[in-house]
Amino acid sequence: MGRVTERRKVIRIRDGAVSARPDTLVAEEPLEIRLNGKPLAITMRTPGDDFALAAGFLVSEGVLGAADELRNIVYCAGATVDGSNTYNVVDVQTAPGVVIPDITLERNVYTTSSCGLCGKASLDAVRTTARWAIDDTGTSAGSAASAASAAGPMRLEPQLLAALPDRLRAAQRVFDRTGGLHAAALFSEDGELLDVREDVGRHNAVDKLVGRALQNDALPLSRTILMVSGRASFELAQKAVMAGIPVLAAVSAPSSLAVDLAAETGLTLVGFLRGSSMNIYAGDHRIALRTAASLG
Repeated sequence: MGRVTERRKVIRIRDGAVSARPDTLVAEEPLEIRLNGKPLAITMRTPGDDFALAAGFLVSEGVLGAADELRNIVYCAGATVDGSNTYNVVDVQTAPGVVIPDITLERNVYTTSSCGLCGKASLDAVRTTARWAIDDTGTSAGSAASAASAAGPMRLEPQLLAALPDRLRAAQRVFDRTGGLHAAALFSEDGELLDVREDVGRHNAVDKLVGRALQNDALPLSRTILMVSGRASFELAQKAVMAGIPVLAAVSAPSSLAVDLAAETGLTLVGFLRGSSMNIYAGDHRIALRTAASLG
């Protein structure tokens, strides 16, 4: 399997002094995802958790929704002289009887602003393939305390949200060595860290989280919070909705289409979550706004 980090020579200049030294960089390699033997998508990713990444990607595409729908995931032999495994191609095999839907949420359809797909088409694609409505009443994948609190609607204190970026940053092991990775973390409604994944692509980090949840038969991820280290794009909002996650929080800005999707599906979308400040773009019914003044 490929390495998460690699070493490269770098010329370093500090206060006018020049030196040569090795530097640790985050690895980036392509991963081809095949579905039942047929090529489906290629993504640039940091090697590691490749099976979870592939599974999570297929959750966001509306193909998988439960652990028993997944028969197997294997690495395929790559295009090498000896036919050996390059660990850059995975094949996802669905269980017998699983009906493969028309895949309308292809990654290359909407990852660039020049794709030509209008906002309404993107929103319609999510609406028609989402398996679960965003729900406040189910138990989460978290602690017993989270499950015990699941009797009523989800209600988050601003102070809890404000603490999440630091908790995410503290859990980023590879970032400390490279400074070049995005991260996504799943928290319970009590602020308990449930899982964290890092990747050169923020969407891959989320797929790895969701894929692990699928493999553990934990979908939908009701009563959880998805915290991401960058901006909240439409794609990340879509992945939250497809996994049944009710709250998406980001340290940076959301896109307009992400806000539209959140408003339509009932997703709570929080952006610019930095220190005691945050913007709530949709789903403010889950935030205890009466206590917001105490953050200042």
